[in-house]
Amino acid sequence: MQTRTLGTTGPQTSALGLGCMGMSALYGDSDRAESIATIHAALEAGITLLDTGDFYGMGHNELLINEALRTAPAAAREKALTSVKFGALRTVEGGFTGYDGRPNAVKNFAAYSLQRLGTDHIDIYRIARVDPGVPIEETIGAIAELVDAGHVRHIGLSEVGAETLRRAAAVAPISDLQIEYSLISRGIEDAILPTARELGIGITAYGVLSRGLISGHFSRDRKLAANDFRGMSPRFQGENLDRNLDLVDALRKIAEQKGVSVAQTAIAWVLSRGEDIVPLVGARRRDRLAEALGALDVTLDGDDLAAIERAVPAGAAAGDRYPAEQMAHLDSEH
Repeated sequence: MQTRTLGTTGPQTSALGLGCMGMSALYGDSDRAESIATIHAALEAGITLLDTGDFYGMGHNELLINEALRTAPAAAREKALTSVKFGALRTVEGGFTGYDGRPNAVKNFAAYSLQRLGTDHIDIYRIARVDPGVPIEETIGAIAELVDAGHVRHIGLSEVGAETLRRAAAVAPISDLQIEYSLISRGIEDAILPTARELGIGITAYGVLSRGLISGHFSRDRKLAANDFRGMSPRFQGENLDRNLDLVDALRKIAEQKGVSVAQTAIAWVLSRGEDIVPLVGARRRDRLAEALGALDVTLDGDDLAAIERAVPAGAAAGDRYPAEQMAHLDSEH
């Protein structure tokens, strides 16, 4: 397994991380046994970074990771790193009602996560979205206190803009910024990525397959379950979906010429953006994980990258990456 380091102060991780959200929530029903088998397969393949959120299935995902790690070989378990997002407020029905970044809330969230994960520390801890009612300095300061107490190893951020990134980094060392980055979500290239690099902050890129949209496996006639978040995503709606899948068809031609899959091409593109970027793959099944791991063997030369740029130019995606009410919570988009 290739390795990369998250920023100048963060840990060394596998070049790909495993995003575990879909094993518990937002993409329709999932298979618990297959989810655990997929985590085990990822660990066996050398993936060390497991990404979760305390609000994924209201704690379900952390408990799932706990079970997977407890039943994994000791050597793999000891190498695993947990990246946890906190702060999202949920309803019983599954709705989102905001974010809480108050210092006492930060410590409360962490206490519950440590219990569910069955561990004495979280490797990387980050608020999922900036709480507009709490200065980012206070939220980061609270995580820094958790670091001092030994409960957290590194501080991360999620979906913040360049200004907030600077303010946070002035309080304590930041290992990485978790943010959406893919062939069809390239907004970070303008100001956020250059700022992160200036500050020595790594990137953990989620949505590298845009929630399956550019995986090569999503069809125009696919019917999404009622509990699948993508049914509300603008990029999966009507004409937007058709236009976005046209981009995938163009990418498929390049992938076929190289003898690799569309997903492998899309993941390899993110890997090619820099050694400071670690893509998170949201595989829920072992076959999808195996396909994603194949991206590590894909080399994109200058001609390949130019062809990909022509097929899927920056800004080509139709529709926003979240519904309007969720876009409003993204500090990175302001």
